[in-house]
Amino acid sequence: MAGRQMMPRSKSRILLFSLSLLVFSLLFFLSSFQQGTHLPPTSRHSLNTATTAETSFVASLEHFLANKPPSTKDDTARPDADVTALDDAVSISEADRLHSDPYYPVGLPLRVYVYDMPKKFTYDLLLLFQNTYKDTSNLTSNGSPVHRLIEQHSIDYWLWADLIAPPSERLLRSVVRVHRQEEADLFYVPFFTTISFFLMEKQQCKALYREALKWITDQPAWKRSGGRDHILPIHHPWSFKSVRRYVKNAIWLLPDMDSTGNWYKPGQVFLEKDLILPYVPNVDLCDDRCLSETNPKRSTLLFFRGRLKRNAGGKIRSKLGAELSGADGVVIQEGTAGEGGKEAAQKGMRKSLFCLSPAGDTPSSARLFDAIVSGCIPVIVSDELELPFEGILDYRKIALFVSSIDAVKPGWLLNFLKGISAARIKEMQQNLSKYSRHFLYSSPAQPLGPEDLVWRMMAGKVVNIKLHSRRSQRVVQGTRNICTCECRPGNVTNTIPIVS
Repeated sequence: MAGRQMMPRSKSRILLFSLSLLVFSLLFFLSSFQQGTHLPPTSRHSLNTATTAETSFVASLEHFLANKPPSTKDDTARPDADVTALDDAVSISEADRLHSDPYYPVGLPLRVYVYDMPKKFTYDLLLLFQNTYKDTSNLTSNGSPVHRLIEQHSIDYWLWADLIAPPSERLLRSVVRVHRQEEADLFYVPFFTTISFFLMEKQQCKALYREALKWITDQPAWKRSGGRDHILPIHHPWSFKSVRRYVKNAIWLLPDMDSTGNWYKPGQVFLEKDLILPYVPNVDLCDDRCLSETNPKRSTLLFFRGRLKRNAGGKIRSKLGAELSGADGVVIQEGTAGEGGKEAAQKGMRKSLFCLSPAGDTPSSARLFDAIVSGCIPVIVSDELELPFEGILDYRKIALFVSSIDAVKPGWLLNFLKGISAARIKEMQQNLSKYSRHFLYSSPAQPLGPEDLVWRMMAGKVVNIKLHSRRSQRVVQGTRNICTCECRPGNVTNTIPIVS
């Protein structure tokens, strides 16, 4: 009897074990499937967001204003007593993060507090652009269309629109918006300095700048750090110029550094503090299909379209024009960034192997980024140029750097370009197709797009910002005036030899 009773029990155990194994396998499969659906940002981008991203500033702005979040009560400056309260709250928050996050303070995502500024600094200025951008007769003193210039420098819009978008609509993992100031690594100031400069009467603009300055510097978080952890979008070299000296500790988002002193005073801007951002391209992206069609047909050796007479370092343009005009395989055209100019530039760049990118009134130019998204290898002649995201991107893979001394030597530049092998050209063209995504602002902001790289670069500044903020809080007023000299090597471009 005992033997007969053992057999069913044994079968039961085998059955139970088999069921357990089946359940475990099912759970493992479901877990693996679930993990597989959480693709990294780049994979998700390539699968389902590239087709929905809007890269037109005008179209994105119209959608943004039509669906803007409900208005909230404007923040108001609070008394100095709140600075101490905020400082205590920050100390507690940072201590908690230090003990709970093994990567703090160098990890991602960055925590950014976005100020809710009065609408006269934000929405009213965006509406001003929207209501006037069709007025194409509005030109600057050198003939450039005002509204097109605003689009080129619209980095303030693209960053702000992404930061305040609902979390369900955002794709970036490098930054999160926080709503408590003590939790923030950085503070974003959403003031549209370029729109106000170009579309407001001069004295009205200066008055608005002064109001914005007071609003910003009255904030307890600004007083606590001296503005060192505040981000100011000042992407056009003329914008916010009348009050810049009062916010020189803040992080400025710039098109370049311009060490000549024409646009920024000595000591106002430097790479350790500020960040270079690319211009918004004037031309449309030449995507993979476009490149496959145009690359075999690029019959022009070197192309340039733009203003030939510029100031400061841009005087190199007229010299290059005189040297290159009429040469075989070279197209040099005078023109601006208007609608007709966009079409002409886009057509010319897509037919050319190399695109000349000389300095303008400032060391940088939107033409560089037009060339990149057109698949045209940039030939950069700008000895003082600083480049966006250079801590992440290697521009030697996609561009040629030529010193101004070499570029104007008779016959030198064309001989240099003709000496580059077909294999090297093909490699650089392939790299251009990979790099173009880094210079396309969009809504929603894309992983590895310029908005994403902004925060990845900012992450490298956070520890130094905290160091100088805390140091400024504890340093006592000394009895001696100690002069310091910060010597930084100049950015002098030498022609980089090409290995064919």
